[in-house]
Amino acid sequence: MTEEILNLPPMARLLAIMARLRDPNGGCPWDLAQDFTSIAPYTIEEAYEVADAIANGDMTDLRDELGDLLLQVVFHAQMASERDAFNFEAVATAISDKMIKRHPHVFGLDHFRSAEAQTIAWEEQKAIERARLAAAEKRPDSALDGVAGALPALTRALKLQKRAARVGFDWPDVAPVLDKIAEEMAELQAEIDAADVPGMADELGDLLFTMVNLARHLKIEPEAALRAASNKFERRFRYLEGTLAARGIKPAELDIKQLEEIWLNAKQQENT
Repeated sequence: MTEEILNLPPMARLLAIMARLRDPNGGCPWDLAQDFTSIAPYTIEEAYEVADAIANGDMTDLRDELGDLLLQVVFHAQMASERDAFNFEAVATAISDKMIKRHPHVFGLDHFRSAEAQTIAWEEQKAIERARLAAAEKRPDSALDGVAGALPALTRALKLQKRAARVGFDWPDVAPVLDKIAEEMAELQAEIDAADVPGMADELGDLLFTMVNLARHLKIEPEAALRAASNKFERRFRYLEGTLAARGIKPAELDIKQLEEIWLNAKQQENT
């Protein structure tokens, strides 16, 4: 059995390996214990690791992480096949059909002169597909259909705002967005003054949502901006820890004013 699997082409080999891992007769106990819900967090994690490899420009790591992500697709397809729902071939067929349908300028008679024109056509086709799905499910069509609830919060907020903007629900420029941020800040301060914890959480959410709106108007990817800020914080905090370790001191042994002085040194070091 093992030798037969090893001699298969790469994709067929991977599918055979997963089928063997999920075989009730001699498969892997851990793999057999999994279901769609238990595997979903790993799928999300692998997607982020792919993004991390891309950000680091590490092609070897990217190859490996793409393999890990592909394994997740194969895992889900195998579990679906066991339920007679669909298999990997059906997944590949569905995405192939979708890509052909959404690229008539490549596989059909339509021609677009620019990437911008193709983007517009792509969104129009997706809107048609969403409308058809809504009709099939006998529910009202919405511009917000298809925005997954499990997306990272910043990414989901951005997608919801973009969808709403396409149907005209948007401010014309940055100025009213900045006014809205000031308004949300004032409302948050009022809840802080009232010591209303649920109110603080609600207003803080509104403020974050409006900050995403500002990023969208500035054409800045909020997830990338926050990731860069987090990386910057990590660099500076590690500098702080290293500086104190060289003196035999732990951060907890200093007050915030002393720590702030070292933090400012870290900023100066980066700037120079």
